[in-house]
Amino acid sequence: MSQRRHGEPLPLGDSGLPYSKGLMARALIAVGVPADHAYQLARRVELDLAERDGRAAEMPRLEQLAREVLGADEGDRAVGRLRRLADLQALDVPVILLIGGSTGTGKSTVAAEVAHRLGITRVASTDFIRQTMRAYFSPDFLPTIHSSSFEAGAALEGEVTGEPTIAGFVDQCRHVCVGVDAAVRRALTEGWSMVLEGVHLVPGLVPTQLEGALLVHVVIEIADVEVHRLHFHVRDSTTGGVRAMDKYLDRLDAIRSIQSYIVGRAEREAVPVVENANVERTIDQVIELVMQAAERTRLTA
Repeated sequence: MSQRRHGEPLPLGDSGLPYSKGLMARALIAVGVPADHAYQLARRVELDLAERDGRAAEMPRLEQLAREVLGADEGDRAVGRLRRLADLQALDVPVILLIGGSTGTGKSTVAAEVAHRLGITRVASTDFIRQTMRAYFSPDFLPTIHSSSFEAGAALEGEVTGEPTIAGFVDQCRHVCVGVDAAVRRALTEGWSMVLEGVHLVPGLVPTQLEGALLVHVVIEIADVEVHRLHFHVRDSTTGGVRAMDKYLDRLDAIRSIQSYIVGRAEREAVPVVENANVERTIDQVIELVMQAAERTRLTA
């Protein structure tokens, strides 16, 4: 059987899988249970299975233990969400999650954490794809891929229709999306789940559906310009200045223009836009969108 599941199957029901406290805790965290509560419940389930010489946690028993450990409301909510995660795994198809948005909106942070919580081990960036393409195509042949997304307009030659910043960005996206398509097709061939993030994942320029996969496309934005500016300061401090902050701040107007373009395309293509005012809330919203897409797929299957 091809390895199409988005993560290791949960030790639930009659699967006969050995119980894993770490896997259960990670699954609970993925569905929004605080880490300390998740490990507390996972430990309680582990002890219960040891007492009963069990191998897998049946849902009715898990519901009972969750209510004891977390309280009635939080316990019911946690198990309900855990059922949805189990249903996502039961689809047994690759999950392809595309996370778009302009520079500095926190896409890579959200992508890495969502992938971790859902058990997806392959995370890629369109910047990496663009960098690879630069090694094969000279600036004379594909000039826009050799510039930053918000500076690609300066690489265009001849008369430009519309705003140069957007024209250059779209030209760059069209080239990079050839590499994006190749990466996605490889994932489908191998049966891999993957999270792909990057500014080039513009709604309308990437597929909206993929046969044999669960495709979810999300755009991340920051509406407040000062919050957006702050993100570059935070990134500068956390990366030790590897990515020159001043370059981005000096071109923030262009970056914001690209954000407006991407968000506008998302609204026209009915792609969800998630405001990244709080990263934990953003991660939860993206995971919820994946769960909802899985439920729609299951209902129409």
